[in-house]
Amino acid sequence: MGDAVLPVEAPHVLVVDDDPRLRSLLQRYLAEQGFRVSTAGSAADARRLLGAMQPDLMVLDVTMPGETGLALTRALRDDGHEMPILLLTARGEPEDRIAGLEAGSDDYLGKPFEPRELLLRLRALLRRVGPPAPAGDLRPVRLGEMEFDPVRGLLEGGHGTVHMTGGEVALLTVLARHPNEVLSREAIARVLEMDEAGERAIDVQVTRLRRRIEADPREPRFLQTVRGRGYVLRPGS
Repeated sequence: MGDAVLPVEAPHVLVVDDDPRLRSLLQRYLAEQGFRVSTAGSAADARRLLGAMQPDLMVLDVTMPGETGLALTRALRDDGHEMPILLLTARGEPEDRIAGLEAGSDDYLGKPFEPRELLLRLRALLRRVGPPAPAGDLRPVRLGEMEFDPVRGLLEGGHGTVHMTGGEVALLTVLARHPNEVLSREAIARVLEMDEAGERAIDVQVTRLRRRIEADPREPRFLQTVRGRGYVLRPGS
């Protein structure tokens, strides 16, 4: 493959998988689609790369030898890394997908997969964490001692900016655009361009988001469930 010159603004993706053939295929394909691509064959290699760069998003295999993709996802989130993470999971293993979401991933794709589907999912993740479209209510919302700005995608409190994953920012942005309005899981999944399994993913993201904004996530004050209808964000001081 020749050394194509990509624009500086080309999104940078880090592909982490222990299969060298898959890494090579994805590196070539994603580069042809306009991405800057780095690759790593293990979690340890990925950690070394992340010490020197900050990719825009990651593609991470779950079942790598040594430190697994799930363990690496959890560790990266604990360390404050916020880039979207897409996990590659074994097809027919829904528990892997749910565990990945609970660990902090933003999406998942079962193996084997078509590179085109991966491309579409990566572009959807980039749209989720990009600047919001000028629609809906874009005013900051007050959540007790915190304030969320949907335009900048920032949650700030008394101790500074609260670190959130790309999926958490996207979900809170959707809810903040429609304060005090009940949004169904289907509607949220549609806005976030999630697949038919997205409704379960939304439930997991809601659980994670409550840990960020609620004093007691088990008794949510701001992000409430409306049984049989969906979720509603009720701002307040």
